[in-house]
Amino acid sequence: MAEKSEYMNSTIVKDFTKDIQQYNLGPLWEAIPALMDHEPKPHAHAYLWKEELLTKKLMEAAEVFTPDRGGERRAIYFQNPGLTYRQPWGWASTTQTLYAAVQLLLPGEVAPSHRHSQSALRFITNGEGAYSIVQGERIFMEEGDFLITPKNLWHGHGHVGEKPMIWMDALDIPTIYSIGGTFFEPYPDRIETPKRPDNFSELRYQGGMVRPVSDRYSQVAPLANYKWKGTKAAIEGLMNFEPDPYEGFAVEYINPSNGQTANPTMGAWMQKLPKGFHTKAHRHTHSTIYQVHQGSGYTVINGVRFDWSKGDYFVVPNWAWHEHVAEADSYLFSVNDLPIMERFDLEQQQALDTNNGYQKVESEFKPVLV
Repeated sequence: MAEKSEYMNSTIVKDFTKDIQQYNLGPLWEAIPALMDHEPKPHAHAYLWKEELLTKKLMEAAEVFTPDRGGERRAIYFQNPGLTYRQPWGWASTTQTLYAAVQLLLPGEVAPSHRHSQSALRFITNGEGAYSIVQGERIFMEEGDFLITPKNLWHGHGHVGEKPMIWMDALDIPTIYSIGGTFFEPYPDRIETPKRPDNFSELRYQGGMVRPVSDRYSQVAPLANYKWKGTKAAIEGLMNFEPDPYEGFAVEYINPSNGQTANPTMGAWMQKLPKGFHTKAHRHTHSTIYQVHQGSGYTVINGVRFDWSKGDYFVVPNWAWHEHVAEADSYLFSVNDLPIMERFDLEQQQALDTNNGYQKVESEFKPVLV
């Protein structure tokens, strides 16, 4: 081995490596150690954004521009500090594969309809009175609701209420950008005209996990809005049993016509961590973006403690050890790229087998404050 290493560092190898690069050719013998890691080494960092900062900056953005002045959406995305080298605009990467943002719509405003090759989802965090119109269906949104907008569907937003409305957006923008599949089209008449009764899909699915017989065959988005009341009831039903040691009491939003994830490329979960509950540490190939819907606590990610409270957002990169501790009854909404990893047959998970499954806290994350 020493002889091979010495030869690979010899002048003849180094000169040849340099020579072929001038012809836009690459030396695999040099590249393979960096490209073929023994396990994932994500560029994305673990990070946390506080609600106070996000609310302040959204309200400042409201003073700067409105959707009518351009820009399509008043949305501020979570730029992962480990991915800013991606150009342009860090590919708007919150994880290596996913984008997430907070969006503000004020009473009377309209965010114009458009469609694109990225799939989108929304989790409603503050306010009431706004709606999303998808393929001609107005879907009125309330706190705790989860909405999907699969790729290539017309969608826009309007606000007929009296208070500001804030929600989380998540899209697979970095994934689609990286593989060269981006398409975008503005709606010709600013925003769609309703073609169905308001909340049409929600009314059709009032029975929960029974479906209209006409939806027996798989559809892209048979249910557009998953109401908080139903999600909470499902979790309360789970609490009659033992919690999952790694996730607590967790449910996944699914497409009721096929049982698969509600969005083809993004998984979405809601989990409850009762006060005092401490999950075991594990890691997995998929990455996760969390929104603290209710409660307070902290998450340990690769030995670093991230304290969170209601309204905060934080990122767990792929293949990062993590565990949660609830200091109050807490609900965490999360988005992940598990469907992408599963589609490529790359998903792996590993439980921490030292210290009874808990990490040693070595430092604490200090968030940026206003």
